[in-house]
Amino acid sequence: MKKLRWAMDGSFWDLDVSTPMTADGLARPAPGDPIPLGVSRGTRLSRAKQIHFMQRFMTAPFVPSYAASSHGFVLHRVLTIPFSQNWFGSLLGQFNFQKMVSSVKESGETPNSASTWLKTIGKHLRDKSLYVLGFSSELLLTPDDTLLLSFDSYTFGDNKPSRKKAILHHKFPNHNLTVEAVSPGLFVDKSGNYWDVPISMAIDMASLASDSGASYHLCMHHNTGSPTQFQGDHRQTTHGPPATLLPGLSIKSAFSFKQNFDFWRSKAPMLKMVQPYDIFLANPHISASGIIGAALTASVGDCSVRSQDDSQDSNGFFFQASGLKSAFLADLFASVSLTAQHGNYQRLFLDLTRFHARFDFPSGSRFLEGATHVVQKLLNSQQPSLEAVQAICPNATLSLQQQIAGPFLFRVDSGVTVDLKNQDWPIRVEDPVFALEYSLQVLGSAKAVAWYSPKQREFMVELRFYET
Repeated sequence: MKKLRWAMDGSFWDLDVSTPMTADGLARPAPGDPIPLGVSRGTRLSRAKQIHFMQRFMTAPFVPSYAASSHGFVLHRVLTIPFSQNWFGSLLGQFNFQKMVSSVKESGETPNSASTWLKTIGKHLRDKSLYVLGFSSELLLTPDDTLLLSFDSYTFGDNKPSRKKAILHHKFPNHNLTVEAVSPGLFVDKSGNYWDVPISMAIDMASLASDSGASYHLCMHHNTGSPTQFQGDHRQTTHGPPATLLPGLSIKSAFSFKQNFDFWRSKAPMLKMVQPYDIFLANPHISASGIIGAALTASVGDCSVRSQDDSQDSNGFFFQASGLKSAFLADLFASVSLTAQHGNYQRLFLDLTRFHARFDFPSGSRFLEGATHVVQKLLNSQQPSLEAVQAICPNATLSLQQQIAGPFLFRVDSGVTVDLKNQDWPIRVEDPVFALEYSLQVLGSAKAVAWYSPKQREFMVELRFYET
């Protein structure tokens, strides 16, 4: 479910989240109002290429995944079709292993011999609802343009609609452009529920990420049709789809400034003639970074209606013309992060411990209003209200990595929220994700990641490059 990246990589921008619910392994967070922005991510390795790499170089005949609320335990395999040097095609197959085992048990058949057992298994394997077939094509049009096309045919006995996707990536000298059309588009809200939008289109322009300095982002997002709960998600929802997924057009822009600070960086020599398991995790240090910026959103259509929860998240400038179904929202945001690492990740045991914490202030106006109220009350020797103190509490994200042995790392990512109204337990852990990482030393910085989300009850194996 989670990106399992260090929080500073995503910051306030929505990156595709990993999920085993679909063949391509991706879902998009429902756009915030006004942040996080809708589509905002660079080109990443497709799911088909990940599985192909694990089959070819990691001796993995099948790649497993698990989604408790949908199809259960599934096995994946890819057949590649190298049309040319600039054109890569693949057939992605899914086999619902859990459903086959259940069907065998429910049949009540008790084979008396090995041959009878094989016939029974063969009969159940002919069930078409056990399979999903997807086709994807990646075409390098020019050195700066990549076109991705995919078509997934879902069965699993649920009569799910086929998914079509077209994505164009273009690299400018200092910017990335992404144009995307999906039908239906899969989104996940902050409660973990999945929603299908019949047609979703987006155009995204972003400046290249840098360690420090200014950056900006512009996104235009258009939804057509009423969103429905994802057919493979068997959980019951207590609320409707997020307002930002309703039909309409929204234009979002943001400008931010980032600054990094090094408190300490090790100057001790590394082991000679020993390559680190990951070159990006080879330098012990303690550092921090800060981001401050402003975000603007203009929307037309049903998506311009703000729910009560959305109104509480931001106290920025807001204007809504209900007769024209249009709205405008502007606000400030900020983020502060701290990273501490011990070890060079060269030795066989316990040579890496890395901790990262990020504190987000998604609404600057709400924070300033709460801080002003708290200061005034304290100056007047009065007790501030819980609402004001709650307004200045940030959203926290914590990550911990620990080397176990050799290239194996254990990792846990989790959100932490403060709810002062709950006096018995005011601090709550939200959506932890546990992962086992295997660093591919020969590639410099790459890893296979097997992660599990207890809240979503999802498990997935992925391949990632150049991520810490």
